[in-house]
Amino acid sequence: MGEFVQLTAADGVELGAYVARPEGAAKGAVVVVQEIFGVNSQIRAFADLMAANGYVGIAPATFDRFEKGLELKDTGDDLKKAYEMYGKLKPDTALMDVAAAFKFVEAEDHKGIAVVGFCFGGLLAWLAATRGETLKMQPSCTVGYYAGGIGSVAAEEPSCPVMLHFGGDDSHIGSDQIGAVRTAHPEVEIYIYDGAEHAFAGTERHAYNPVQSAIALERTLGFLKTHIA
Repeated sequence: MGEFVQLTAADGVELGAYVARPEGAAKGAVVVVQEIFGVNSQIRAFADLMAANGYVGIAPATFDRFEKGLELKDTGDDLKKAYEMYGKLKPDTALMDVAAAFKFVEAEDHKGIAVVGFCFGGLLAWLAATRGETLKMQPSCTVGYYAGGIGSVAAEEPSCPVMLHFGGDDSHIGSDQIGAVRTAHPEVEIYIYDGAEHAFAGTERHAYNPVQSAIALERTLGFLKTHIA
């Protein structure tokens, strides 16, 4: 079980973050970046999973900029609210929240820090690799799950190793976006999961695919082990 802490972003905005810690000494830290549903039980569970694998997991609550403590699901009125909140999110602003979480764990002198994000958070994981230096954030590596809109920023140059996961049946992210990343950056590790839809790794999403999610997680954990000293 983790705890919530307070962060302050570069523009002075205060926001919460969920922090989960491993038993014993940490191997490093992982900033877990939310989808458009807030730091809900699914995101907290992933931070807990990072802790179970030896890393400090920290998930900044980006929605706190607009509404404190907001947690949503992907159905009904919650889904409508999620899209409303998504309209307010700006990548460069949200990246400041990622950087605030990064600096929180960086101050603890961890040997390496990764950024792992889902959907909108997956896009932020990519941008943490390509724009992080502007916020004095240098991840050891980043991992993006079904990073929405990544095609529009595919030409940007990552400053660290990046791994990307996409569902083969993702109706939200076209193959042209994935192709744009492949063309610009053949060194980026990209995996396509046959039969998997958008949000296939979301344990509380309707599209959850436990088999493909487990494969993606194994690859992610291997990637973290390789790049976090």
